[in-house]
Amino acid sequence: MSDTAPKTGFFLTAVAVLGGFLIFVLIIVIAYLPNRPAPIPQGTKTPEERATILNELRARETDLASSYAWIDQPKGVVRIPLERAMQLTLEELKTKK
Repeated sequence: MSDTAPKTGFFLTAVAVLGGFLIFVLIIVIAYLPNRPAPIPQGTKTPEERATILNELRARETDLASSYAWIDQPKGVVRIPLERAMQLTLEELKTKK
């Protein structure tokens, strides 16, 4: 009777550790796979072309973040520059005190 107790205890511990590890791996896979970026197709763009595309994207984003424009004119929704939005937010928070 005393010979089987340590073997059973070790077996249960090993199964519990393995189960915990598998659950951890499953959580990592579930959390990582949906958020993984799409792979870059090999051979389609050179590093210089990708750098040019990135610079164009950043310039477009900078322009959007620093200009006024209508988003939905009938509803009165306007895009404003980030700096102005921060100023308005600070003014609004100061008046709430």
